[in-house]
Amino acid sequence: MGLIAYDDTDAAAFQATRHLPGDGLAPWREAITRYVTPRPGLRILDLGCGTGSWTRAFRAWWPGVEVLPVDPSPAMRERALVAPVLAGDDTHIPAADASLDVVWVSTVIHHVPDLGAAAREIRRVLAPGGTVLIRSAFPGRHDGLTLCRYWPETITVLDRRYPGVAAIEAAFGTAGFAPVALEPVTQVSAPSLAVAAAELRREAHTLLQLISDTAYRQGLARLRAAAATVTGPQTDTLDLLVLR
Repeated sequence: MGLIAYDDTDAAAFQATRHLPGDGLAPWREAITRYVTPRPGLRILDLGCGTGSWTRAFRAWWPGVEVLPVDPSPAMRERALVAPVLAGDDTHIPAADASLDVVWVSTVIHHVPDLGAAAREIRRVLAPGGTVLIRSAFPGRHDGLTLCRYWPETITVLDRRYPGVAAIEAAFGTAGFAPVALEPVTQVSAPSLAVAAAELRREAHTLLQLISDTAYRQGLARLRAAAATVTGPQTDTLDLLVLR
């Protein structure tokens, strides 16, 4: 996987800052259960799980659900909140054929170099009728993203280097998947913009790593200036793309 390679510095930054607060997770739980009915024995793959925050959430929400966390980065696996996290990626999933019911892909689809190959591997491991849930920022859908508000250069990165919804649907269509829904979900990412500014780590965000140092410094100044006056929680809107 990779627009960036997650080394120790990136993984440490991710571990420190990319875990949503409880009220940030709740809208995603509601959205997911519109397309998946949790039950004991349901098998979920957390593909590109990073440090495992979603695996931890799924297990807490739905006792009896089986979650398989997989990530290609040794640094991420070493810092995971859950264990074990298996080594693997979008073309080498350590699971048997038709052994899973749901594949969860959170903020990682932009690291997939060959969407068609990934779709075929996901098709292999999904049982008939299984569901793919892709949580991501997508080109042309940046209005609700804090990073894009204060670092406008990230919009160009998003539009040029992240896969669009149509491209993903087309690639997964070659493996027999059809789109079910595209749903924007607004989450609380931090208690306030001031907290978000204080805790920000550039290494934890692909979009920020792919802009220039000058653009990053200028955006950080804009964020800190806004944080001095803006009140209320900091929110972001990402999309949930559902395929089946």
